[in-house]
Amino acid sequence: MDLKEQNALGSQADSHWYYVSKARMIAGHLPARRRLVLDVGAGIGWFGKWLIGNSGVAEVVCVDPGYDVPDQTVDYMGHRLRFVRSVKETDADVVLLMDVLEHVDDDVAVLKQYWELARPGTTFIITVPAFNFLWSAHDDFLEHRRRYTIGSLRKTIIHAGAQPQSMHYFFAAVLPVAAAVRCLRRGRVPEGSDMAAVPNFVNSFLTMVCGLERRLSRFNKIGGLSVVAVLKKPE
Repeated sequence: MDLKEQNALGSQADSHWYYVSKARMIAGHLPARRRLVLDVGAGIGWFGKWLIGNSGVAEVVCVDPGYDVPDQTVDYMGHRLRFVRSVKETDADVVLLMDVLEHVDDDVAVLKQYWELARPGTTFIITVPAFNFLWSAHDDFLEHRRRYTIGSLRKTIIHAGAQPQSMHYFFAAVLPVAAAVRCLRRGRVPEGSDMAAVPNFVNSFLTMVCGLERRLSRFNKIGGLSVVAVLKKPE
């Protein structure tokens, strides 16, 4: 989550159905060894904080070139949460690239950089927005370069010198509504993100629906709002 979306969500930033559902899905892909997580393009560190509080992660290093200071460490729930602009080495057990690759000109180079930096045995979890037909003012506002399919993300991963262990779509349950809304809004000047606070009962309902979907999402090769890939660097 970046500052733009945090501002749009307001008081619902910590409980919004989209982010909570994505975090729970990611937690389901975490390996047994998850002491240290490197969160690339972490923004405000939302996922790192969630993982510390909910999935047994002991320490998170958030990497983002947009931070005001080059290195800052804070105590979060008794655990170490570090914010840095860049890293030259890491012994992370898990590397997250959560909605990062769509923002950069050379997605292969960025993934390759962290793949080569990681130690053998490191698990990578990648999410990116799905399908070019869903392109809208939301993408323009967030400065996306592209959207992906399972096939196009697989090509990026292979060109970076890696191999995906598993790939699937997520948020299939809300795809029809999202597609209809974005088609209706196509051509509008980008005014903001599609992320917005919703009534509490809607938020609870969508969280429940995505929770049910999460149990079967690993088998979804058809469609959704996000593409998810899990890689493991060979020992």
